[in-house]
Amino acid sequence: MTRTAEKINDLVREDSSMTAALEAIREAADRNGGEVHWADVNDDLTSGQWGRLIEKGVLVDGDDGFEIADREAYDRALDGDGDGGSAAADADVDIDEEESSWSQWDKLAGMGSLLLMFGYWIDSVQQTVGSTIDIVLGPLDTALPFYAVILSVALLTGLYSTLLQANLMNPEVMGKYQERMQAMQEKQKDVRERKQEAEERGASEAEIERLEDELEEVREEQMEAMAQNLGMFKEQIRPMVWIMLLTIPLFLWMYWKVQNGGLDGSDATVIMPLAGEVGWNSTLVGPLRAWIVWYFLCSMGFSQLLRKALNIDMSPSSA
Repeated sequence: MTRTAEKINDLVREDSSMTAALEAIREAADRNGGEVHWADVNDDLTSGQWGRLIEKGVLVDGDDGFEIADREAYDRALDGDGDGGSAAADADVDIDEEESSWSQWDKLAGMGSLLLMFGYWIDSVQQTVGSTIDIVLGPLDTALPFYAVILSVALLTGLYSTLLQANLMNPEVMGKYQERMQAMQEKQKDVRERKQEAEERGASEAEIERLEDELEEVREEQMEAMAQNLGMFKEQIRPMVWIMLLTIPLFLWMYWKVQNGGLDGSDATVIMPLAGEVGWNSTLVGPLRAWIVWYFLCSMGFSQLLRKALNIDMSPSSA
């Protein structure tokens, strides 16, 4: 965007009636072969507006009067076809709140995840879930050492976690929420700069008060937008409830296996980097048990590899 377009956008934000003044100047310039005189437009704009256009460099000296500094940028900014839309327009990002709404199945998955979490404290739930999952994972546990079983579980959870995030979380919607907040911040910064500029050039109290009111409106809009950003939080949490619904039973099985002494011999210990040989139920990092640390290391590694292999990018976008 050229400097002329930026100046025009600034003038329009300062004074909404400037749009009509700019249009009158363009029409007069078209009639007079590109030049415009004060006498041609004094019925359509005030002397103050005329002076601001000259001061800002939108109008420059011509052969006989004044001419538009950059006619192409002038037309683009006035017609709204350029990159220099007002901050208010940029802040009006269209977000469909329905895209972030949870379905009935999402809510049921959330409730199921919360109920399963009680298995960590209620032995009967832990025993039921653990013994049920053991029917499926028991043969794997028999065939492989326990560290390889955890590695296999980490691979499985990393796979479905990546796929669920790719299918249930919409990066475009996330990007729109971030774009709206960024536009609000830029709008607030713009009003503050114009207020500071007005104070430095000794503008009238009425103009400064108007800018203060505009700044207060921007703050209110920003607070409303932050409240509406609950949709972004819901968008982030939605795949997590499904991941938890599938992962908690697997965690409960590993917890049940370790806690109930289902491991013996070589399966009862593991050689961990830096820590050496430790029992699966030994604390390794703070309160975290060795089996949890091993699972997280495997899971994080597999998740990154799977995202690269499947070319899945979950960073917010505003395509």
